[in-house]
Amino acid sequence: MSDLSDDELLDALGVDVTPAKVESHTPREERMRAGFEDILRFYKSHGHAPQHGEAHDIFERLYAVRLDRLRGLPEARQLLGTMDVHNLLAPAEGAEPSPVEALDDEALLARLGVSAHDDADITVLKHVSSYEERRAAEEVADRTPCKDFPRFQPLFAKVESDLKTGLRRTLPFRKEGANILEGDFFILAGQLVYVVEVGESIKTSIGRNDARLRVVYINGTESNLLRRSLQRALYKDETGRRVTPEPDPGPVFSEIWEEDDIESGTIYVLRSLSHHPFIAEHRELVHKIGVTGGKVETRIANAVHDATYLLADVEIVASYKLSGINRTKLENVFHRIFATAQLDLTIEDRFGNPVRPREWFLVPLPVIDEAVQRIRDGSITEVIYDPTSARLVASTAP
Repeated sequence: MSDLSDDELLDALGVDVTPAKVESHTPREERMRAGFEDILRFYKSHGHAPQHGEAHDIFERLYAVRLDRLRGLPEARQLLGTMDVHNLLAPAEGAEPSPVEALDDEALLARLGVSAHDDADITVLKHVSSYEERRAAEEVADRTPCKDFPRFQPLFAKVESDLKTGLRRTLPFRKEGANILEGDFFILAGQLVYVVEVGESIKTSIGRNDARLRVVYINGTESNLLRRSLQRALYKDETGRRVTPEPDPGPVFSEIWEEDDIESGTIYVLRSLSHHPFIAEHRELVHKIGVTGGKVETRIANAVHDATYLLADVEIVASYKLSGINRTKLENVFHRIFATAQLDLTIEDRFGNPVRPREWFLVPLPVIDEAVQRIRDGSITEVIYDPTSARLVASTAP
């Protein structure tokens, strides 16, 4: 065998010794390749192409938009064909081609509604809400009919009554002291909200403590949302309020004088002489209970022109002289005890406007007399009024 040069030997063996051509890419092409490499790494980790939708991680959504753009570029298949071992550049079945725009990550993020810091790496996004945070407002609105709502209706009615009489108040919902407990009432978007149950503590995806709530709304719906979701919704709602707990009525008679105290006063019970059919039929039960520091006769002198007195004359059927009275507390006690028997009646005032008079109750006079005696001896907090039996019964409240 004649001596062969190295090149001839390699050629005889079928080895191409032509120097490989070094490929050079434009900056745009380099970005396309780098972007597709990210997509390939995602596919390798997750076993599927990146997908759109708020339920997915922001990076997956970013890669999904990027892949759509690459599919729409005619030069992408030629440039990335040897890299596309999973055939990801093939158009998705039934998908509309996406408009081809710049493949800049910030532009893609802007399309997703996300801001990235100018100098930050794509893996360090700023102002990106977590999926839990984005779902917070949705959870509050995600309600279903409350099948056992009748058991909660009296509670809502009681709270509404307490708010009207001043027995309870509403406070702005603030971050400090924003804990939510079972039995709490709130006002969200103008609606009363009752926290029926607080589930066991759980950890969120970012390691925070949370709990699943059962929340019932005054409109007869309910939702099963996270405590932090309700907290966020209340805090962001400018009208969001916390309803104060039902207070202890406190001493009605006291040796310490307060601003609302009067040295002597009268609890009065009135009966309406109205000819309204309902009142006429239940005249022996319909009573107005009030407290005054002056003469009762003076207070009711203009009753026939006052919607508070049902635009009719009234008669005084009972009065009780007391001293050292906190008027507000005393009226609140009566309203609390007889809330379930409050008269629900609408009449027209002198100008034809509908009016719903308060402080009228469907309660027999002897029961009112018993309530006054219990106020005097301090046992009033131990009873509630049962409208079915028309008497005061032992309270089951703790």
